[in-house]
Amino acid sequence: MIGTHKESALRLFNGFYEGCPHLVADLYARTLLLHNYAESPEKGREDVETALAWYREKMPFLRAGVLKVRSAENPAERNGVLLFGDTPDRRIREQGVAYAIDLTMNRDASFYLDTRGLRAWLHEHAAGKAVLNTFAYTGSLGVAAAAGGASRVAQTDLNRKFLNLAKDSYTLNGLPIRREDFISGDFWQVVSRLKRAGEQFDGVILDPPFFAATEAGRVDLNECPERVINKVRPLVKDGGWLVAINNALFVSGQEYLRTLETLCVDGYLGVENLIPVPPDVTGFPETICSVPPADPAPFNHPTKIAVLRVRRKNTGIPAGET
Repeated sequence: MIGTHKESALRLFNGFYEGCPHLVADLYARTLLLHNYAESPEKGREDVETALAWYREKMPFLRAGVLKVRSAENPAERNGVLLFGDTPDRRIREQGVAYAIDLTMNRDASFYLDTRGLRAWLHEHAAGKAVLNTFAYTGSLGVAAAAGGASRVAQTDLNRKFLNLAKDSYTLNGLPIRREDFISGDFWQVVSRLKRAGEQFDGVILDPPFFAATEAGRVDLNECPERVINKVRPLVKDGGWLVAINNALFVSGQEYLRTLETLCVDGYLGVENLIPVPPDVTGFPETICSVPPADPAPFNHPTKIAVLRVRRKNTGIPAGET
């Protein structure tokens, strides 16, 4: 795959599970992205230098390399500095959909590899649907839905700069840009405003950070993941779906599933599907030599993705019944 698809994005090495926790290596088109996760950047320097030399030898097609140093004091080093080449790639293609990327815009890479399976699911299930993508970041999940034929995709994030990159992805795919559907604002305030306006969607995507606090509310996926789920439930039409993601490293899969099952007790919410994280991100069975601090099973990774089916209480039809 590496040799023939120079527009893809994939994880080359996940040191957390494959024996070198200081190092993660990703490929975005023809740009090598290295992450130094060592608590002291110097401790990870040798691993980074070794990986850089190895990948440049094995992948002569590489046009640029970027290093992100998670514990660096300098914000520019956390966001990423150029190791070689002139400029990093600015777009990738996944499952036929193009995505704009900016590998040095933020501490993250502007595009999450662990939600590839969810993008495929959205592309397949969004046709003719109105979709709300909360905590959209650079909007890749919403772009997948739009490219799959969604009738409307509303994207909301606190940072307008991230949403502007989502617009670039729309342009790459020839998708119409409705400015009113790119909503910059606090999650709690935006959702409340949508409720007051009587907005409802066939599907809502909920992919929050594991912790975030503003004056309007707090997200804490360790202690109260149900709070954000309950916040958006009224925005889902009867029979619609809600994608709920929990990426808290210390929340086990069973613990998160129990939270969801508790929310489902009244019958108006049901767990329909668990979407796995792709094996290049999780590590392959023959390469994994360590495990996450909390067992993610029945999910296959600490990024725990569940599709929930919603029934509106005023219909009198609990989830799972017809």
